[in-house]
Amino acid sequence: MDTTGKSLRSMVEKWLAPDPQTAIRVIQFRRMCSNQRRYVHVEVLRTAGAVGIFFFRHDDGTWCVFPQDTVRPAMNVCERAA
Repeated sequence: MDTTGKSLRSMVEKWLAPDPQTAIRVIQFRRMCSNQRRYVHVEVLRTAGAVGIFFFRHDDGTWCVFPQDTVRPAMNVCERAA
């Protein structure tokens, strides 16, 4: 996965496009109960009202607007040489 530009700051700038005068607030910083992965709820205050979005931290250290897929058990077939 390309991790360039996947810091929390770059994701906030990409999705919420704040300008220098815009107030940005971290509303929540927690872990999900199911898998202990982190998420952050960030809010931008605009004249029309507040706009918020959740960002989820993936195992490779990047932040995304969607949670990481859960690893599910899988079976593989292995051929043995005779």
